[in-house]
Amino acid sequence: MRSDAFQTAKIYRQLLKAVKKHIGKEENKRHFLDFVISEFRVNRNLSDDVAVQQKIKLAHDYTYLLNSVNHHKDLLLSYNIAVDRTDEVKRTLGKSAARVGLGLPEVYQS
Repeated sequence: MRSDAFQTAKIYRQLLKAVKKHIGKEENKRHFLDFVISEFRVNRNLSDDVAVQQKIKLAHDYTYLLNSVNHHKDLLLSYNIAVDRTDEVKRTLGKSAARVGLGLPEVYQS
């Protein structure tokens, strides 16, 4: 029972992270995040194991879908050499600088 609760919490955190990252945290997209939160809160006391397992699997699958679609989009953009890639390069440089705790110099910021 305890490992099921741990697994559910792990999937919940992963789903929230994916929604925030790939859908956004802006006010006009907040309803996606609110829906996920409300569904997990409403269904936290379900006694039917089959129903709970189906909902947890659905949440896991949706998290996987969000991450995969975003990764696929990034791959498509990276393979297309005709597209202006300055934004992608800036994002990559920003991620690399942030990883070591630094910010980009003013030259690279728009």
